[in-house]
Amino acid sequence: MNYKCVIFDCDGVLVDSETISTRIFMNMADSLGFKMDYDFAIEIFSGTSMKSNLNFIENNIDGTLPADFEKEFRKRSYEAFKTELQPINGIHDLLNKITVPFCVASSGPVEKIRLNLTTTNLIDKFENNIFSSYDIGSWKPEPGIYLHAAKTMGFEVNECVVIEDSEAGIKAAIAGGFDVFAIANDSKKNEFEKLGANVFFEMEELGLLLELD
Repeated sequence: MNYKCVIFDCDGVLVDSETISTRIFMNMADSLGFKMDYDFAIEIFSGTSMKSNLNFIENNIDGTLPADFEKEFRKRSYEAFKTELQPINGIHDLLNKITVPFCVASSGPVEKIRLNLTTTNLIDKFENNIFSSYDIGSWKPEPGIYLHAAKTMGFEVNECVVIEDSEAGIKAAIAGGFDVFAIANDSKKNEFEKLGANVFFEMEELGLLLELD
């Protein structure tokens, strides 16, 4: 491997949580009179901050969001994560092959990251190397969380690689000067490559790209 540290995003990279979160956002927005197509919704909500997501919904309804909207979203999503959440296919095998330090850097709050990693039996891999945007007050697409993770892990930017799955996350990593590998599907491939990411489709493929075997 050409890197000394691997920095993973969490949602959509380590755990398959984006579909669950998007479904709940859609249901709650629908109850307020705002209907969304799933493909559109997952594009809007993936990899972005809670503030951005709440603002988007509020801008598309009559009036303002209920005062407890975010609290209710957290409640519903955390309950769903406990019973539905799965690890991204192949991530356990990939992590077992990495011999350099690695960490997770996410826009979500620490309690969410820990819950998701615990549910998917990944917490032991990241126990002391979990970084949240809430800790530093900077959210993707700003580069702050990745710069913070690299510095805390003890590495220069050019010694690290970021693993992402969203436009906001790729923009954050590129803005920070990092090399980025992004998991994608066919519809996202060109977009992610234009942003400057190296695209892959399966974790096994990422292992080959990182020269882990």
